[in-house]
Amino acid sequence: MPLNITIRSTTVDDLVTITDVHTLGFGYEKEARLTAALLADATATPTVSLLALHDGAPVGHILFTRVRLNGRDDPLLHILAPLAVTPEYQRKGVGGALIRNGIEKLRSMGSKLVFVLGHKEYYPRHGFTLHALRHGYQPPYPIPEENSAYWMFQPLTPEAVNIETGILQCADALHHPAHWRDDGGAEI
Repeated sequence: MPLNITIRSTTVDDLVTITDVHTLGFGYEKEARLTAALLADATATPTVSLLALHDGAPVGHILFTRVRLNGRDDPLLHILAPLAVTPEYQRKGVGGALIRNGIEKLRSMGSKLVFVLGHKEYYPRHGFTLHALRHGYQPPYPIPEENSAYWMFQPLTPEAVNIETGILQCADALHHPAHWRDDGGAEI
């Protein structure tokens, strides 16, 4: 891990810290509000919420929430949304460390696949496959063809390749078209 970074699971007492990290990391409050809503959303559980600290100060946060495929509870699947790193710690490996730690936690809880709508240059470096729709995984809302590479997935177990395909349903807080279009910062 870079620097002297520690990563720990969050608690309810971390909410202000988490939203501060997202506001700083993105430069606006939209993702901070989404993160707070997801952490309070019962349809998002089970979640993995991790905070990165440098010398005890918060520098990054990642959240994975539950998704359902074709409306079914089984198998256990997740989506990464959002990931934030404060500006002075970006490009220093903090985001990658949060992704790796989160994926290991997802595996240990039995999650089979994880999805993300994000930068196509960044997430494949952390094991994500571009064009999840071409592999049969439809996002909750349409993504324009020119942006389809940004919808990605990562199998977490060998048997994940046998999971049926279909339409994903996210937690209620994330299940809104505004989170699924490119309007200058709507990326999840």
